[in-house]
Amino acid sequence: MPSLLIASRNAHKAAEIAAILGENFDVQSLARHAAAPEVEENGDTFTANAVKKAAETAAWLNSQAPGQALPDFVLADDSGLAVDSLDGAPGVRSARYAGGGGNSTDAANNARLLHELTDVDDRNRGAQFQCVLALATLGQAGEVRTFEGICRGRIAQAESGEGGFGYDPLFIPKGHDLSFAELGPDIKNSISHRARALAKLADHFASN
Repeated sequence: MPSLLIASRNAHKAAEIAAILGENFDVQSLARHAAAPEVEENGDTFTANAVKKAAETAAWLNSQAPGQALPDFVLADDSGLAVDSLDGAPGVRSARYAGGGGNSTDAANNARLLHELTDVDDRNRGAQFQCVLALATLGQAGEVRTFEGICRGRIAQAESGEGGFGYDPLFIPKGHDLSFAELGPDIKNSISHRARALAKLADHFASN
């Protein structure tokens, strides 16, 4: 069973990845390694940020004292929302869209997005969630593999639902009339951008 350390302190994200991958993977939280340095996400693309997080976290873990129990792989995720009428914004700034330095609250990010789309009608509120996973092998230097997933949908006129996190209360996936926050984790985890990227990751392990 491969052990994967999720290179994120976002508990929601780690829990979602563990739920999607299921019992065939040992998914570990970065909380086990409190001294791990923060990786600055300054790339222009989801791929650049995911690769940087995976590579730098793996390098730090490899530098730890010999004999320390380490996972087999580091898995980094960079994901966000790209709105068609906003030229792909918030994009790589999804977590800090409301500004003010550092990550913003979900409420502030959602409020800004709704404000930016105030005069945009339903026909022009198309959007997609994008996810790029980067997989780095512990104990050796080498190429970081990436896996991408996209989920198309649209942005609602107002938030709805109590589940999920981030922009979930505003995002209505294609083929549905309810937001991710209303659909619940079982449906979301079967169709989301992260689920599609993780399916490619699982296929990679199954074929190697």
